[in-house]
Amino acid sequence: MGKAFAGARLRRLREERGLTQAALARLIDLSPSYLNQLEHDARPLTVPVLLRLTEAFGVEAGYFAPPDSARLTAELRDALGEEIAAGRVTTGDLDEVAARLPAVARLLMDLGRDRRAVAEQLAVLAGDRGPAPDTLTPHEQVREFFYRRRNYVDELDTAAEELAAEIRLRRGGVREALAERLTTGHGVQITTGGEQLHRYDPSTGVLRLSDRLRPGQQAFRMAIQLAYLEHDPLLSELAAQDSPEASTSWSLTRIGLANYFAAALVLPYAAFHAEAESARYDIEHLADHFGVGYETVCHRLSTLQRPRLRGVPFSFVRVDRAGNVSKRQSATDFHFSRTGGTCPLWNVYEAFATPGRVHVQVAAMPDGRRYLWTARAVTRSPGGWARPTKTFAIGLGCELRHAGRLVYSAGLDLADEAAATPIGLGCKVCDRPACPQRSAPPIGRPLAVDEHSSTFVPYPALPGPQG
Repeated sequence: MGKAFAGARLRRLREERGLTQAALARLIDLSPSYLNQLEHDARPLTVPVLLRLTEAFGVEAGYFAPPDSARLTAELRDALGEEIAAGRVTTGDLDEVAARLPAVARLLMDLGRDRRAVAEQLAVLAGDRGPAPDTLTPHEQVREFFYRRRNYVDELDTAAEELAAEIRLRRGGVREALAERLTTGHGVQITTGGEQLHRYDPSTGVLRLSDRLRPGQQAFRMAIQLAYLEHDPLLSELAAQDSPEASTSWSLTRIGLANYFAAALVLPYAAFHAEAESARYDIEHLADHFGVGYETVCHRLSTLQRPRLRGVPFSFVRVDRAGNVSKRQSATDFHFSRTGGTCPLWNVYEAFATPGRVHVQVAAMPDGRRYLWTARAVTRSPGGWARPTKTFAIGLGCELRHAGRLVYSAGLDLADEAAATPIGLGCKVCDRPACPQRSAPPIGRPLAVDEHSSTFVPYPALPGPQG
């Protein structure tokens, strides 16, 4: 164990248990002065002291582990961008708060967003009817629900796996097994036809599936209906953790949770995890093996974070040609700014040029972290000549330290730092002032405006308060 400083977490745990420093010092057989130094990070935690603390408080040793604060720091920069620009706080200050006082960092983040939301509402009342980009929409609230949970919901995942075992779900017979459960277990009549992809009528018990859906897609929508029929109270309880009951965000969260359950039922955790590890996370192999789509596999891979049976921690995104992120879930600390857009140097945009091909990129973030990203474009069509289609780029990425477990790392020199593509969190909060692809000036750095010269960099900046 290297040097570990956990003063803020130790102090918070002591205060939550209603203990004074003297009382805790007696409990773990330390001097009060030594404990005081631990709480102020003047001394690191040693293994013997750590063992005493875990025994005294009944917590895992991981509670005192240094937090991985990259994602929290990025969110703070989003929320407090105006304060950085005004020089009231530096990015170094935010890094320190995120690392040492994560609870305070989250509070500052929420206060910053609330303040900007109020400012936008006042602007509307004053006659400015423009959009309010810093106010979370109901769909964004759902995204944050899963994002905060690192895209893993144990209650639903476990329940889905238990149901899969109960109905003896097997490859090649998923659709039939789900149909049997719906029919015999719930009296549901399954038919096909209609314009909607699926429609369930509770009054008649009829589930109508579009005949344009492939068998795997039909199975997925059957699984969604089973989520509502068998775990409706659990869906409501989970959704109410973040949203008021009967609100739009609550209803959308229930839909998101039902979809999560469906994926966990069609792709049961242990079986899917085992095949993913065996195939070295070959997405196209997994899609063919389980008879589901590329996007479904990527999304399920991003949820493999069950304690004691974790998969590679992935970030999953779905992006359109205009750069809009319609899905963003993460089991890692990878984070793209909501206010700054996405990075144009990211390989998800290359995927649109060659649909069907998997693009691989080693990307380096401004803080030095490197990631392996895969990206592929997928197209959906309602069928018929001249009918509009939907095309998205699906991105799946992990930290480079996990890349060796992926088939996509074959032939890459993962040790060559110079080979990584430098990308950022989004132009407004990106720390790469010399990027020639930048679409907006960086927050917190004054522009170097000179009418007598020009540069290749679109927004040359003076050194700013970077901490």
